[in-house]
This record gives sequence, C-alpha cells and structure tokens, in this order.
Amino acid sequence: MNSEIVESFSQMVREKSIDKDVLVDIIQKIFGLMVKKKYGEKAKFEIVVNMDKGDIEIFLERTIVENVEDPATEISIDEVNEKGNPDELEVGEDYVEKLELKDFGRRLVNLARQNLNQKIREIEKELIYREYNEMIGEIVVGDIYQVRRNDVLINHNKNELLLPRDEQIPREKYRKGDTIRAVIKEVKQNQNGDPLIIISRADNLFLRRLFEIEIPEIYDGVIEIKGIAREPGERAKVAVESNDSRIDAVGACVGMKGVRIHAIVRELNNENIDVINYSDDPVIFIQRCLAPAKLKQIEIDEEEKKCIVTADSDQISLIVGRNGVNIRLAMKLTGYNIEVIRLEKQLEEYEEDVELPELREELGSDIVDILIENNFETAVEVLRAGVDKLKEIQGIDEAKAKEIIEILENQFEEEE
Repeated sequence: MNSEIVESFSQMVREKSIDKDVLVDIIQKIFGLMVKKKYGEKAKFEIVVNMDKGDIEIFLERTIVENVEDPATEISIDEVNEKGNPDELEVGEDYVEKLELKDFGRRLVNLARQNLNQKIREIEKELIYREYNEMIGEIVVGDIYQVRRNDVLINHNKNELLLPRDEQIPREKYRKGDTIRAVIKEVKQNQNGDPLIIISRADNLFLRRLFEIEIPEIYDGVIEIKGIAREPGERAKVAVESNDSRIDAVGACVGMKGVRIHAIVRELNNENIDVINYSDDPVIFIQRCLAPAKLKQIEIDEEEKKCIVTADSDQISLIVGRNGVNIRLAMKLTGYNIEVIRLEKQLEEYEEDVELPELREELGSDIVDILIENNFETAVEVLRAGVDKLKEIQGIDEAKAKEIIEILENQFEEEE
C-alpha cells in the first residue's frame, strides 16, 4: 500500500502542480491518526514520507521501563530484548521502533486508505475549482458528451462543463460528439462541494472574446470595443473605436470582403452583427446605431437619458427593426431610452404608383380583393385614405389597417 499511496500523490504533483509539502503533510496526518487510534493520543511518533522513492516509514518512540503502566508511551525492557536489542538499551532510555502496516490490522489500514482517497478527491475538486476560476472570461473548446432537456454537458480536459439553456444561443442545435466553443462565465460549488463550471455562448463576453480572436487589432489594443448589445441568435451591435488614426475601426473588424466578421457570424449560428464607430457625442452615436435609417431630428435629454427621434414614416421599420430588435439594441448600446415620432410622408413625394393586383403577394389576395371592391385601385390611393378610412371597411379592423399602410410604405421604400 505504501508505494501505491505515494505514487498516486506523486502523480498529482506532476499533473496538477501541487506542492509536495502539502501532500506530505496530508499523508503524515492520515497515518498519524492511524497510530493514535492504535497506541493512544499520547503516543510519540514520526512519519517519514519519501515521495521520490515511493516509501512511507512510521517510527514509534517509547520509554523503556521495568513495568509498563502506559503502553502508549512505555515499553518493558523484556519486550525490547525479545524484539532484539543490538544497541543494549537500558531502562530509562528511549526505544524507537519501526512499525509495519500489517501491525495495525486490516480495519485501520482500510480506514486510512478511505481517508486518503477522500483527501485526494477533495484536493482534486479544489484544484479544478481553482484552475477554472482563474479562467473565467476565457474561451474553451470541448466536446459535447450529453444533451439534456435543460442543459448540455461538455468534456474539457476530462472535466465536466455545463452549458445551461439560458446560456445557449436560441434555436442552436447541439449533438453528442460535436466540438463546441464557449466562454467560462462562472465557477461555483454544488451541495456536494463538487466544482460547477458554467459556460456560455449567449453572454456578451463570448462575442467580445471572438472579436479578440478574429481581429488582431483588438487583441493588440489598437482597436477598442466600447460596448456590446446583443440578442443571442438574432442580432448584435458592437461599438468600436480606433486608437490609431490610420486604422479604420469598422473596416478592420469587418475585414477584406467581410471575412473576419463572417467567421464570427458563423460561430454564432448566423447572428447578424452591426459594427459601429463609437462617438462621445450621443447624437452622432445614436444616429450611427439606428443606421441605415434616415433621421429627421434627434433631441437629447442627457440628465434623464432620454432621446426623441423624428423620422419619415417609411423609415420607421428600419429604426425599429424586426420585432423591435434594432431599437432595443440601440437603447442598450447607447444607454438612452429612445422614443420615435413618425412623420407621415406626403403622397406627392412618391414617384411611382403601384396597381393593387401587383401587391397580392405582399398584402394577400383577400385584402387586395376587399380594397378593390371598395373602389381602391392603387397603393397611393390606399395610403391617401389612411388608417381611419380603411378601418371603416368591413373585414378590416384598426390593426389590419395599420399593417396595410406599413406594408405599402415599406414597398415604396424598397423601390426607392
């Protein structure tokens, strides 16, 4: 058992970079408890551990007496002579005896082995916790070995990492055996004291690290990421600033023919990424965050962190974005609560009109037929009527009327 114990600890020293003195101290304490259980709390002993030779030696020191009163600290002269007394020790002198593991009995040896195994597990847990705690914020690459309902388990250097559902990119598919990249977000301990390593693909930090990997100028500090707003799997906005006037921050991030940004987009399951030049001027910054929409006016309340944006009606869909994602991200990135005021575009500004039958795909055949039945022939005629008149038509409520107007405005916008 001696060599097995020391070898297992020596392996930890080599692989985990544990201090030898710490491990020697653990072995000494475990075997010390074993000696005390057999010989009592008063026993004087020394445990010598040689990590290099793989050897453990236990020495018990007792005083030689005529008649033993305390076996823990005394040994009779007769017993010393029976064991062999080459040094011709006498009563009153100390007798040092080397103990063998077999002298302790199977029960105590097994107890020592269990305690050692427990200590080894505790050390390994602490090492894993410490190792990954120092890696928080770094990207790791692992293999998926189990996909569960609410999380995915990843194997990284024989350690288990957890990708919870709320840290996953929505609609992303995970399959056993696939290689996956993620950022270490948090390291904690569960009820059993086991390290729980949480990784994320949805956190802004993951996107930041990907930018650092794909764009050397960011890694080197030439370009600085000033802010990130993200709805994972849908869209992200990244504000960047160059510390070198000769380098275009946005151009460097996008790369030749978009090769750099496309690599990041592919990693994020085709998440759309807008790279924006940062500005200290909130008006300019908000305008850039809402591009390519054309804004008529921007009013800023810096104290209340509010902003009122005025734009033509045909620009509203660009400002808001699909399901409102564009304006939400702009608010997150700028820190301003943005309110949009719609300016109705004058009908005479539309250069070309469109016959309603040509819009069956956009509006739906049923709506086109209803409009034609109510004497509407072109898109401009419908726009001129407006929501109030359209909702008076049977089969068209206010919500549908607004939807029709918006579709037609977008149609003209695309044509322009």
